Parts: sequence; C-alpha cells; structure tokens
Amino acid sequence: MEEEKKRMEADKRDQEIVYSKALKAGKRIYYLDVKRNRKDELFLAITESKKKFVGDESQVSFEKHKIFLYKEDFEKFRAGMDEVINYINNSGNGAIESKQEDEASNRFEIDFG
Repeated sequence: MEEEKKRMEADKRDQEIVYSKALKAGKRIYYLDVKRNRKDELFLAITESKKKFVGDESQVSFEKHKIFLYKEDFEKFRAGMDEVINYINNSGNGAIESKQEDEASNRFEIDFG
C-alpha cells in the first residue's frame, strides 16, 4: 500500500509544471513546460497544439504533439536549432519570409543554462 502511494505521488509530480511559457503562432500554440521527473530533475516538455475542425466545422478538437528534452541534451539541441534556423534564414529561396514590422515581439529566448 505504501509503495503504491509513493508511486502515485511520483506520477503526480511528473505532471507538475514548474514553469510554463505559451507561444501563439497562427493556428498553433507552442507550450514550453518545465517539469520535474521522479529523480527530482527538471526537463523541458514542448507541446504543439493545433486546432482542427471536425465534420461540419461546428466541432473543434486539438491535435497535440509532444517532445521531451532533458538537460544533458540542451546544448546539442540548441546547436542543431541554431544551425537549421540559420540555414533557413540564409537560403534565400523565398520559402520563409520574415515579417520585419513585428519581428522583435515574435522573438523568444530559452535559457538552457
């Protein structure tokens, strides 16, 4: 009984959000949630939530995708993201155009340190 109680408390703590940031981007919302694992270590849960209309568009549902990023992977993830973003920004193929008028307010930084 006591072991089950400890496991349930640990599972509940896994669901606890220590810090959260929501980023709205068109029809999508990105949630950056800092959570604590069973070993009391912090990790980042990134959730993409996209609104979907069902049937005659009178019903709305949300499609969600999650990734979990652990502290030991932060630097590799950041380096990979920087490389990919630089490639896209410097590609000049017109696939992605930046919006100059509101560029500063759309930027965000994540401090993995």
